[in-house]
Formats: sequence, structure tokens, C-alpha cells
Amino acid sequence: MNKLRINHNEKGFTLIELMIVIAIIGILAAIAIPNFIAYRNKAFCSQAESDANNIAAAVADYFSIPSNTSISDGAITLTEISGDNSFTITATNPNEAITITVTDGSGRCPLAYQGAMLEADFPTGFWSNTEPGVYTKVITE
Repeated sequence: MNKLRINHNEKGFTLIELMIVIAIIGILAAIAIPNFIAYRNKAFCSQAESDANNIAAAVADYFSIPSNTSISDGAITLTEISGDNSFTITATNPNEAITITVTDGSGRCPLAYQGAMLEADFPTGFWSNTEPGVYTKVITE
């Protein structure tokens, strides 16, 4: 029974100890929050790239029908495009190349991310260096 009694001589944490813990939590938050925001903004880039890949799959499905020999923007109808993104399809000669451009409607894709995927290095899928937020995918034979 004596073991269950509360000892009134026990002390809690000192003010200094609590301030040190709060300072450590603040430092960790100062590091983690900007990284989280950067990762979230990169997700908007991934949405545009994913939309371009989905449109490319829809184009491939469209051309799997033998009677379809040309394509226009109205030929492909997608309901699964992300957020405010928009797209266009250009094909002067579908037997040579089809160009799909997806515009990031959120405007939150970081320019540093876009600058890492330019046409010179990735000719089949790249971000425009003249128009921010425009991802281009080129389908060739």
C-alpha cells in the first residue's frame, strides 16, 4: 500500500529543460516544413507529366482503331486530367510525330524542376524553357 502513495517530493521538468525541448522542435520544424512544401510543389509537376502520359495512352488507343488516321484536340476526350491542367494535341503528320502539351494549371511547379528536364536532354518528354508550366511529350514512330 505504501508503494501506491504519491511521493510529494517528486519534481517536474525545469523551465530550462522545457525551453531546450521547444527550441529543438522549432529547429526540426524549420527544416521539415520548407522541404515538405518543395515536395508538394513537385507533385504538381508530376501531375502534368502523368497527364501527358495518360493522353499518350489515349492517343495510342485512338489509333488502335484502323479507321482513325488523323487526330485533333476533340478526338481525345479525357475526364481524368488533374486539377486545372489543360492539354493540346498537334499532329501535322501523325505517321511521323504527335506532340502533346500539358499546361500546369496550378502554376506551382518549381522552375528549378522544370529547368532540369529540357528538350536537349529529354527529347520525348520535356518542360518548355520559354513558357513556364508547359510540359511537352512527343510520340514518334
